[in-house]
Amino acid sequence: MLQEVLKQHQSTFQPVITLFHPDEQLLVMDFTANNTSLTKPILNNIDRFCRYITRTLADAGCRLGIGGYNEHRTIYAVSPHFDAGEEPRRLHLGIDVWGAAETPVSAPLKGHVHSFRFNDHFGDYGATIILEHQLDGYTFYTLYGHLSISNLRGLYEKMPIAAGQAFAWFGTPAENGGWPPHLHFQIIADMMHYRGDYPGVCRYSEREKYLQNCPDPDLILQLNRNTHG
Repeated sequence: MLQEVLKQHQSTFQPVITLFHPDEQLLVMDFTANNTSLTKPILNNIDRFCRYITRTLADAGCRLGIGGYNEHRTIYAVSPHFDAGEEPRRLHLGIDVWGAAETPVSAPLKGHVHSFRFNDHFGDYGATIILEHQLDGYTFYTLYGHLSISNLRGLYEKMPIAAGQAFAWFGTPAENGGWPPHLHFQIIADMMHYRGDYPGVCRYSEREKYLQNCPDPDLILQLNRNTHG
């Protein structure tokens, strides 16, 4: 199982997001219906949403926020991107790390560029890079969404990426799908037919299928041990 292989190699992974010091704390952020402070007027105004994230982190004394894997997110109701078909998509398949624009993003292990795309729809990933990796006979992929569009310049498929190489940074709302700056990080076992994109949110009825293909991103990130809130 890919999950077991990732667990066995955790000590070898490089940080995707470099902490200022080993004990730096990240604030756990809740984007479910339980978070009543995140109102529709805030969600429907990107400037207010950005201020909400900045203020929430500052009040907690944190530079970064984190959360989201296997989280049922009502916030996606603000975008028609998640509402196609009879059942809306609400279950989040990655981990989000919230912070300032231009926060660097690095590769946790060596690989190469599988694909990339500017997914330019409101609520979508915006600039997206997917890396392909090999580990103990397993091929798997890591997806990085909500990046700066400038990160896509000069990329090409099969381009080698070294472990620990800083290859991207958090994008601004204008280039990341209309969200406050953050990274969506996701592990994918089978990309199927997708290139430059893969669902980061699924229908609840498809939860088990997608969670099996997208194991807990903290197997690589290893940031949840530095959380509070």
